[in-house]
This record gives sequence, C-alpha cells and structure tokens, in this order.
Amino acid sequence: MADISVDIAGIKLKNPLIAASGTYGAGREYDQLVDISNYGAICVKTLTLKPVRGNRPPRLCETPSGMLNSIGLQNPGVESFLENDLPWLSAKKVPIIVSIAGSSVDDCARMAKIVSSASDIAAIELNISCPNIKAGGAVFGSDIKLANEVVAKTRMATSKPLIVKLTPNVGNIADIARTCERAGADALSLINTVLAMSIDVRTRRPRIGSVVGGLSGPAIRPIAVRMVWEVRNNTTVPIIGSGGIMTAQDALEFMIAGATGVALGTVNFINPRAPIEILDGLQSYLDLHENASISEIVGSLRQ
Repeated sequence: MADISVDIAGIKLKNPLIAASGTYGAGREYDQLVDISNYGAICVKTLTLKPVRGNRPPRLCETPSGMLNSIGLQNPGVESFLENDLPWLSAKKVPIIVSIAGSSVDDCARMAKIVSSASDIAAIELNISCPNIKAGGAVFGSDIKLANEVVAKTRMATSKPLIVKLTPNVGNIADIARTCERAGADALSLINTVLAMSIDVRTRRPRIGSVVGGLSGPAIRPIAVRMVWEVRNNTTVPIIGSGGIMTAQDALEFMIAGATGVALGTVNFINPRAPIEILDGLQSYLDLHENASISEIVGSLRQ
C-alpha cells in the first residue's frame, strides 16, 4: 500500500487532506457525524483578536456548481477559542492549524504571538485573502507592499510554521506568492473564494446582504488548479491547494499541478464523509499506477 503521508513546512500529516478554514469551525459539529481525525490536519475557522458578529444576512446562496457566501469572519475571538475549543480539539490527535486575520498589520502580528503560546497548535495560517471584510483581508493579499509587510511582521512574531492564504482576486498571483515567500512564509495556501455576485431577478435584489461575496465550489476549481500550477512554477515552498475539491480525481488534479496538500471546504456541507471517500480514491490511484508514495505525483504534470 502506498505511503500517503506528507510533510508541509515541517508538519507531519498522515495524509494530504486538510479541513479548510471557514467550513469546519473547530470540528465539533462534524464530529457528531464522522471521525474528524480522518483528516491529515484541521484548519479552524479564521480567528480575530475580538469576537466578530459577521455580515448581515442573508449570507449564503447556491449558484450553479457552487456557493456564494459573505459570512464576514464571524468568530468568538482568539481567547475564547484557546479556552473553549482548543482543549477539545487537541484530544482528537490531529494536527491543528489556526487561521488568523487582522484589520491591521500589527493586529496580525499580535494574533500570531497569542496563538504561538499554545503548544498544541501545529501551525498558523495567515489569512490575507478574505473578500468579505472591509479592513485587512484581501486588501493585504492584493497589494505586494502590504503583503510583504504583514507577512514579515507576522513571521517575526512566531516561531511556528507560517502558512499564508492567498486570494485569487489579483492580476498576478505568482507575484504575490513570491513576495510572501521572501517575507518568510513557510507554505502557501490557495485559493480563497472568487469575488462574485448573484441577483434575484424577481425582486431585482442581490441574493446576499453584502451584495458581493465569495464564490466557492466546483465552479472555481479550474481557476484554482491553474493558480496552483503558476505558484508552483514561481516558488519553492509547499503549497496547499483548494477550490471545489469534491472527489479524489479533483484532489489529484491539484497535486499533479504542484500542491503537496489539499484543503476541502464546500464539499463538507454536502458530504461530511468526503475525506474518507477521497482517501480511498487516492490510495486506489496510487496502487493502480504503482506509486510507492503520494509525494511522487506532486508537481508531476507532463507537458
């Protein structure tokens, strides 16, 4: 049987599947349905310094082959997570990645320092790509100078592996990726949601309260695969690929394009057993092609 373990920035994962931030909370709800330790790692919903109520409803709507959301980083705040959720999640014996975001560069660095105090946290994901907040978020991720500053200051605030999550809503994602790598990112995660809009033609009103939101699901997968490939060709750090992964074949696309790990998001809302099914599919593929390790297919695109 092929070895499906991976190493991402020094984090040992038993398999390449990561529960994507924003879709898994801290895992409590899903744990009632499946064994959440099937994942190689869990990336919790993005945390901020203080509790955030999020955007006004409606905040979700279905679209063709996807979903539009504008949650607005609703979360209980970092201190609440450390006190109430981390002890429970730590008992599941799965690597924990904590996603953080701030409205300023200093906020991000402060968040990283607070999170670093917890030994049970394996890595930090710096979210500079959320399209649904007014300050910080994708503003950092779409400007090279700001991206450099926020990653560099966050890097100085922590010794834990630093994963930077990138936005697709830029002209050239490879430029941003190179900047983040030079500033100290140990790994890159891409992509976050694509800016989009949906209108109810009967009422002539937007289907979500913030008018514009982030599109996820299979509709964005070809965009995400292309961006993973571009970043792979322009950086040297490990990549976590995400965007509409529903099946083992989808995950394999990202890995062949250059991703070491893959994050599952929207699929969790549809099929909580998806990680189990995808792992079975990955193992079957590797056995069929006589690969000894899943690392053999990473970046193996033939041109």
